[in-house]
Amino acid sequence: MKRCMILGAALAAFCVAAPRAETQTAKDIVGTWTLVAADIHRAGYRVQTFGPNPSGTLLFGSDGHYALVFLRRDLPTIASHDRTSETTDESQAVVQGSIAHFGTYVVDGNSLVFHIEGGTFPNWTGADQRRKFTLVGNELTYTSPGSTGFPTQVIMRRNN
Repeated sequence: MKRCMILGAALAAFCVAAPRAETQTAKDIVGTWTLVAADIHRAGYRVQTFGPNPSGTLLFGSDGHYALVFLRRDLPTIASHDRTSETTDESQAVVQGSIAHFGTYVVDGNSLVFHIEGGTFPNWTGADQRRKFTLVGNELTYTSPGSTGFPTQVIMRRNN
């Protein structure tokens, strides 16, 4: 009985002293973030959606607005130097190698909710997308539903 009391007291002390995960707020993510990776993990393999060295930024304003642009670094240049006159192959490579959207956001517990007002993937316009996220130091990780049809793990690093 004495052992149970000592164990119970030790357990109670641990529960009081143990650090608890703090709920994130929108203030915690305000700022400019740089894309580190956007990967699909599926059946034992990994697809780097925007290549091995992606380029991108995600801006979270203190007013609740955001803008996101992700690109492959190896996008082709447009031979005609006229973005309205690119070849079919050039256009396809640019569309498949980039995504951008903007709108408003809120943080709801451990979820980031984007209200997408517009973007390069029109299927998402007007949608609210809830994305589970973690914030550890200067690294933000979340899972996007993925514009390719597969969930995409996104890793961002805060700009200093």
